[in-house]
Amino acid sequence: MENKSLSLQHLIRESSLSSNAPLLIMLHGYGSDENDLFSFSAELPEELFIISVKAPYPMQPFGNAWYAINFDNEKGKWSDNEQAKQSRDLIANFIDEAVTKYPVNKNNVSLLGFSQGCILSFAVALSFPEKVKNIVALSGYVNQDIIAGNLKEKDYSNLDFYCSHGSVDQVIPVQWAQQTSPFLKQLNIKHSYSEFPVGHGVAPQNFYEFREWLKSRV
Repeated sequence: MENKSLSLQHLIRESSLSSNAPLLIMLHGYGSDENDLFSFSAELPEELFIISVKAPYPMQPFGNAWYAINFDNEKGKWSDNEQAKQSRDLIANFIDEAVTKYPVNKNNVSLLGFSQGCILSFAVALSFPEKVKNIVALSGYVNQDIIAGNLKEKDYSNLDFYCSHGSVDQVIPVQWAQQTSPFLKQLNIKHSYSEFPVGHGVAPQNFYEFREWLKSRV
């Protein structure tokens, strides 16, 4: 079911529960769209109310982005952090809209992000920890430049992260993802980290592992 009435276009899969359902929001990667991760929804716990969101910046000839990734001779490949912060805030506002509009539990919100969507899931959770609970962070890393406020002053006791990465990822180096666990540990944030022998994608065993992780938390 497609819905355009909220600030970001999205697809929804309704929960088996008529009220107070755990909410899962999916954030796709660069150059993809809301249909990509939504393909997982049929295999995820039926009590989840699932929303797959479309990023705001259209790309040519197809797909969407949460923020621009630029290529030039001086800087090489670099991300537009200002655009990323705007998308971070768009997603945070979307969470507020969704918990008001849909029959979900505002205290049980999970994010599932892949690649650029993963980077933003980290940014949203670490900037606004009161809005989310569980984060499935696939094939991304923590970009500290797009986190709002002072990390040391926030209460992260509610957060729990499942992080995974492909050991031969050709898009985001695995070494970047390997810095996630020490970073979260330093802030005393609950988390797990797994690697799989794949490139920039989600291996079947990766999917089964994060599905079980989610099942035990919703």
